[in-house]
Amino acid sequence: MCNLYSITTNQEAIRALFRVVNRYVGNLAPMPGVFPDYPAPVIRNAGAEGELILMRWGMPPPPRTGGPPVTNIRNTSSPHWRGWLKPENRCLVPANSFAEYAPEPNPETKKKDVVWFALNDDRPLFAFAGIWTTFNGDRGTKSKPIPGPHQVYGFLTTAPKSHAACAPDVDLPRQMPDMRIAEVSFMRAKRKLIRRETRSTALIRTSKNCAF
Repeated sequence: MCNLYSITTNQEAIRALFRVVNRYVGNLAPMPGVFPDYPAPVIRNAGAEGELILMRWGMPPPPRTGGPPVTNIRNTSSPHWRGWLKPENRCLVPANSFAEYAPEPNPETKKKDVVWFALNDDRPLFAFAGIWTTFNGDRGTKSKPIPGPHQVYGFLTTAPKSHAACAPDVDLPRQMPDMRIAEVSFMRAKRKLIRRETRSTALIRTSKNCAF
């Protein structure tokens, strides 16, 4: 499950790759570390066009189970998620890399290492497939709540085909973010949402660590 990613590409490159027309993100600074509930840029449908807007990372959890906002959505057959799978609630989340924890603690630090993955060591731009909605409750911390409404998003996850080619010394989780390369059609397709395997050949364990 991914709870950390980076987006350091400027908004002009995002606009060009994903054919964004409207931008509502102001001066978009590089974000080497995006954590749950952080505001980050998201591309969504706006009529016949695409728009870039800041949203908070984490969808409302199922009311029966509660818990923190959901950053990674696995069971799209659940009634809780089905209403947000239509094109009007689909989105693309621009990113340059994402992180997972190593399965075992580092013998020297006694802590699990943070392992970064990208398309290559240059960390070119791609996007996660996701869904978004408007949440009317509070976000932020308990001591400093931020009243809604908030526009929020989460990643759709998919099974990695194999991790042998991208990180032979790291056990990837059973579910990883669904990565889309300039796939604007994902947001507009009227057909049933199809989840797909993330191909190991599309990922490498990058040698460059993010600094934040």
